[in-house]
Amino acid sequence: MSLLFSPITLRDMEFENRVVVSPMCQYSSEDGNANDWHVVNLGHYAISGPALAFFEATAVSPEARITDQDLGLYSDSNQEAMARVVAFIRRWTRAKIGVQLAHAGRKASTLPPWEGGNAAPAERAYQTFAPSAIPYAPDWHTPAALDEAGLRKVRDDFVRTTKRCIDLGIDAIEVHFAHGYLGHQFLSPLTNHRTDAYGGSLENRMRFPLELFDAVRAVWPEGRPLGVRISATDWAEGGWDLEQSTAFVAETKKRGCDFADVSSGGLVPHQKITVGPGYQVPFSAHIKRATGMPTMTVGMISDPRQAETILRSGQADFVELARGFIRAPNWTWDAADLLGGDAFVPQQYQRGRTRH
Repeated sequence: MSLLFSPITLRDMEFENRVVVSPMCQYSSEDGNANDWHVVNLGHYAISGPALAFFEATAVSPEARITDQDLGLYSDSNQEAMARVVAFIRRWTRAKIGVQLAHAGRKASTLPPWEGGNAAPAERAYQTFAPSAIPYAPDWHTPAALDEAGLRKVRDDFVRTTKRCIDLGIDAIEVHFAHGYLGHQFLSPLTNHRTDAYGGSLENRMRFPLELFDAVRAVWPEGRPLGVRISATDWAEGGWDLEQSTAFVAETKKRGCDFADVSSGGLVPHQKITVGPGYQVPFSAHIKRATGMPTMTVGMISDPRQAETILRSGQADFVELARGFIRAPNWTWDAADLLGGDAFVPQQYQRGRTRH
């Protein structure tokens, strides 16, 4: 039996297979609101039979958005717009629905990739915040270092967005501590130069991300999974690394974390990443072995046999795809055919499921 198509349970929730649609920013929202694009995009992925489909990075406040076209869940209109996407997935698919709670920190107030991806011009810019007043690059906005009131606001924003997820009936959430965004900025010594209780030692640098996690866990329903997404390494000398990531995941596990979504990089422009098929899988494997935490692995995983091998060798518990789904939205069906598994197919598409 294919392990990729075997069920797995986290808390009270069973996932019918191990295929996950990774959060993928679409930069297509208006005032944080999801629209027709999101219904079609995430809905189509969910139709193809993954166990879990994540909304893209979802900002907890207007200033938390990477760009002014990012998805948000900080207002009633945001919640109403997202509810439409949720309703489609609930009606027409069996996929569980995930939300990634996000704050861009110093990487906020930028332009979408197809507009260059650099800092937004004055007419579209907004104030950015970070652990320390260090810009991402010389020509980027200089963030304001978060003071006590700012830290409290960020915590409250994460809690409010979590409560909106509960109202929407979201199945699982993960707190975004990866890719150079706010939580990651606190963790890495390259971006956290604070001299108070939130900077310096590893324990201090982990303090605020763990406070965020604790605040979310305190209001998130006991029976629903809560995870973290991390960058296992900065791919830069003197930065965040696998050893520190392992210690951080171990701490989240003590606090009731259910899975670690293991990615890497994104913190600094001078990172030097060694890219290749499954290049981040060893990070997931190490963290899983060292902490006992269920993991999701992601990054250049495209062949179903590759995904099956990752699971059978104990390197992860779930396999996430991003570009793989963009190129082949029905990837899950092809994987089931190849591996002899079973995947959900809506009745409207049953005729196309057979090859004869």
